[in-house]
Amino acid sequence: MAETFDLAIIGGQCWTPEGLQEVDIGVRAGRIAKIGSIDPHGGGAIIKGEGLTILPGVIDSQVHFREPGAPHKEDLETGTRAAVLGGVTTVFEMPNTQPPTTDATQLADKLARAKGRAWCDHAFFIGAAAENARELAELERLPGCCGVKIFMGSSTGSLLVPDDDTLRTVLRSGRRRAAIHAEDEPRLKERAAIAQASGSPLAHPEWRDVETARRATARILRLARETGRRIHVLHVTTAEEMMLLAEAKDIATVEVTPQHLTLEAPDCYRRLGTKAQMNPPIRDGHHRQALWQAISQGIVDCIGSDHAPHTLEEKAKPYPTSPSGMPGVQTLLPLLLHHMQEGRLSLGRLVDLTSAGPARIYNVANKGRIVVGYDADFTIVDLNREKTIESSWLASRCGWSPFEGMRIKGWPIMTVIRGHTVMRDDEVQEQAQGMPVRFTETLAAQA
Repeated sequence: MAETFDLAIIGGQCWTPEGLQEVDIGVRAGRIAKIGSIDPHGGGAIIKGEGLTILPGVIDSQVHFREPGAPHKEDLETGTRAAVLGGVTTVFEMPNTQPPTTDATQLADKLARAKGRAWCDHAFFIGAAAENARELAELERLPGCCGVKIFMGSSTGSLLVPDDDTLRTVLRSGRRRAAIHAEDEPRLKERAAIAQASGSPLAHPEWRDVETARRATARILRLARETGRRIHVLHVTTAEEMMLLAEAKDIATVEVTPQHLTLEAPDCYRRLGTKAQMNPPIRDGHHRQALWQAISQGIVDCIGSDHAPHTLEEKAKPYPTSPSGMPGVQTLLPLLLHHMQEGRLSLGRLVDLTSAGPARIYNVANKGRIVVGYDADFTIVDLNREKTIESSWLASRCGWSPFEGMRIKGWPIMTVIRGHTVMRDDEVQEQAQGMPVRFTETLAAQA
């Protein structure tokens, strides 16, 4: 008698821990039950994978969905809808909402809001602040929490931990890897007049300059060693930071974003204006090339979108009153597939940066690889399909992307989460069934 599965993926190229293989995949009860040869007549749903490539589900470990506080920009339904349309199966959402996610009540509120509305699996960061610094060890162990986020420099929202004494207290409270926005707040204040005097987004990378980023990264690396706390430095933008981080792989992991890998100053500011404004800034070609070199050398551990939507009306405000941030969760994978096709990274490196890497950094339970026993999360792509990023495809409530009009080779065809096909051919399927992500460290703490 043939084995039966709830879902079988027959044919296609599958990225397994052994590399790219022509194998079938069988799914039962939301988990991968078999990798090998499967009888297509065994019953259950069938996905025909011929001509397609089956990747582990993409994990976007840095998104801002603006709920609660600013749902006119984005909410959990629209943000996760955009995610699955882009092939993303899991998101980690940042705490700088209104009110900020700094306690158990606010975390529980976000989890409740996501239930029945989130299209993909999800977890939420707790924001570090002077007021909750000594409680973070307990907060980071709560179900549905992916970790602690520290803003060293002011960005969107009110969360800020600028001084070394409070940073030490935060780093000593807890043991999970802490995510860091590394810009030096005193230097930002010193140089704010540059932005005010300019009135042009061309000044953004001059105001928030290389030294602002380098100084903060050097400070947090020193404090991480002093306190023995592992850290994850987000959206790194400079060659100077990569030199520091290359010498700190024992204690620090590294993220870059597709925006910083794709756009260059000053052209992007001339072409896009404040749509190209984000923190830390898009920098010139020298730094962009340094990020690609850091990817090829293994210094970079993951790529996150830093999806941070604002409306076109808000973006149209005169600089520097215009808000920083751009949408990106839906375009993360298409952009990386395009870069892969142009020879900037291999398929194996892409998979590690978008699935295995985030799972490893944050100790995600049962996600990030295609292995028996793991969640049946798959991002199925057509490496030969060419499409143009168009506004009609975008699901984010903000309604725009800095990459509109870009021709892409390589496209997400299906998004499968725990055995449920939630996106097929640019349309969402079934209903929102996203669940909170589980983490091995929190599971151990609760045992």
